[in-house]
Amino acid sequence: MIEKIKGDKVIWTIAILLSVLSLLVVYSSTGSLAYRMQGGNTEYYLFKQFIIVVLGFGLMYVAHLIHYKYFSRLAQFLFFLSIPLLLITMFFGPEINSANRLLWIPGTGLTFQPSDLAKLALLMYIARFLAKNQDQIKNFKSGFLLIIVPIIIICALILPGNFSTAAIIFVTSLILLFIGRANFYHILSLVGIGIISIGILYFIGQNITEEQKENKLLKRTTTWVSRIDQFFNPDEDQVYQVEQSKIAVATGGVIGKMPGNSIQRNFLPHPYSDFVYAIIIEEYGIIGGFAVMLLYLILMFRSMKIARRCPMKFGSFLVIGISFMMVFQALINMGVAVNILPVTGQTLPFISMGGTSFWFTSIGIGMILSVSRNLGTQQIETKNLQYATA
Repeated sequence: MIEKIKGDKVIWTIAILLSVLSLLVVYSSTGSLAYRMQGGNTEYYLFKQFIIVVLGFGLMYVAHLIHYKYFSRLAQFLFFLSIPLLLITMFFGPEINSANRLLWIPGTGLTFQPSDLAKLALLMYIARFLAKNQDQIKNFKSGFLLIIVPIIIICALILPGNFSTAAIIFVTSLILLFIGRANFYHILSLVGIGIISIGILYFIGQNITEEQKENKLLKRTTTWVSRIDQFFNPDEDQVYQVEQSKIAVATGGVIGKMPGNSIQRNFLPHPYSDFVYAIIIEEYGIIGGFAVMLLYLILMFRSMKIARRCPMKFGSFLVIGISFMMVFQALINMGVAVNILPVTGQTLPFISMGGTSFWFTSIGIGMILSVSRNLGTQQIETKNLQYATA
């Protein structure tokens, strides 16, 4: 089996390093949670995360064995599958923190966020469209409009439950459109529409009455607005998690308190997910925090190198989209932990404790490895250098 593991060795190494760090940090940061939920069994969440990591690498391995041209054929199916799943989540998913983000997987007791599937499916869909429509993409009606509608649909369905995820998907989509040679002024006008929409949303959130908060969508809008207000106008009670994160970062120093010695894990809400980067800096210091950031940036650099070498445009666009979204999300998580950005609820890919989100990230990495695995081994006709296999 080992000899069948191919693809970019640097990316494999980064995935392994981040996963090992995930096990260490999850074990360290879930002590209080274990005492509250598991009767003090501190190994419970470590074992659970270990199983998640093992299954994730299994999915990554399988994905990297599949030639990436087959992902192009799956793109439309997964895209149209994600739409009803997002609708079901919006109207029937369990409400957590004033938002509907999850669905229960029947018979397993597990949950997953359909947005994880949707964002990967959308990237595949955009990559396929751009690869097959390079001659029309600059035309608004026959090119740009046909791809921007699916992007808006997915973002609109995710936005009520998770504004930050919708924003990440939207920005990543714009990056892909720009690289895919869409008309710059079309993209710029879309950005303008997005900014105006956010402004309108903020205004609405500022003027919602208590009676109107009974509506789930309007209630969620006030949550977005309050997080923005908290960032610019800190309040002692409302920004407790941010303050605890800042303490963790400040007390970490250069080399940190060493693994397992975090103090703020006992005070910081969600130290194993949203604020895991703060725990990393507290235990591993600025050096550790910088090293983690460097790993993500190297992942991006290696992915760009793979994209440039890929003879099929679908593979290039797919690699760029997946790697950019993953690294962008990581940088947002880090920015929140060090109080550069307002709280978003975004986890740190491959490190934060999680289940299906880790698995979808693993599949995404597997797709990148699939592209790198097939570089230099294909005998492709000239026309297929421009278009992905349909």
